[in-house]
Amino acid sequence: MIRTLLLCTALSLPAAADEIWVTNEMDDTVSVIDVTTLEVKATYPTGERPRGVTFSRDFKRLYICASDSDAVQVMDPDTGDILHELPSGEDPEQFVIAPDDRLLYIANEDDAITTVVDTETRKVVAQIDVGVEPEGMGISPDGTLQVTTSETTNMAHWIDTTTHKIVANSLVDSRPRHAEFSPDGQVLWVSSEIGGTVTVFDVETKAEVGKIRFEIPNIRAEKLQPVGMKFSPDATKVFVALGPANHIAVVDAQSYAVERYILVGRRVWHMAISPDQTKLFTTNGVSGDVTVIDLATLEPIKSIKVGRFPWGAAARPTP
Repeated sequence: MIRTLLLCTALSLPAAADEIWVTNEMDDTVSVIDVTTLEVKATYPTGERPRGVTFSRDFKRLYICASDSDAVQVMDPDTGDILHELPSGEDPEQFVIAPDDRLLYIANEDDAITTVVDTETRKVVAQIDVGVEPEGMGISPDGTLQVTTSETTNMAHWIDTTTHKIVANSLVDSRPRHAEFSPDGQVLWVSSEIGGTVTVFDVETKAEVGKIRFEIPNIRAEKLQPVGMKFSPDATKVFVALGPANHIAVVDAQSYAVERYILVGRRVWHMAISPDQTKLFTTNGVSGDVTVIDLATLEPIKSIKVGRFPWGAAARPTP
């Protein structure tokens, strides 16, 4: 009898689902979207003006750039509790974590530096002078190169992760906002918001190998502002968020041709791909929602209301 009761109880429990975590810049919160139901299932408080967000490689810690709190907060994603804060420098906006899960590279917009923090000792191990207003952050799949983009200097700074020294500076168009390495580590994509372009670099030579521009009928050129980027699961396409143009561009990763545009919410910032690799989630700042795109059809299937000015997004598989 007891065994039967326990079995019935276990069967009645809801199955755990994959999640998308979204920072809400104006609400000082993070929203958790259930990938199965496509509904917000939890909202947790954070520090002031949360923007960049990423998980540790084992998904047991969530790192949040609380920009106006001048802190990187570490959250337990199972409870929503803030465990501790890391020394981040002033106004942390974006960051990347090394493949070995140990070092966190943080863009400090006000100080024009990249801060390197050891996530275990919680100490700063390096501060690297970069250009004015650093924001975009990328790290190569093998962890040997970190790239910081500086919005005002209009450069991508290539940093050797062993020496923490800049080994090259690459000029891009106005206001670079995001840097994304290809999964094979051979090329780097850098979006330039005001320049309206994406520049592609060969990682070995640091030479420019491509430039992508965008054009949508009935949308003024100045509204075509590329920001966040994400490679498709098979790495054949790159999704580019076009800010106030309210569209995602789908770009062929080899030819650099724009294949199509997908209408999403207002002022799209960043994206995350569901752990099962079937859906793309976009954060739409002005409309305060997340657009869900079916990756098989490249069609939007739902809009999910979150908090005010959603900014960053990160995916978490079922625990």
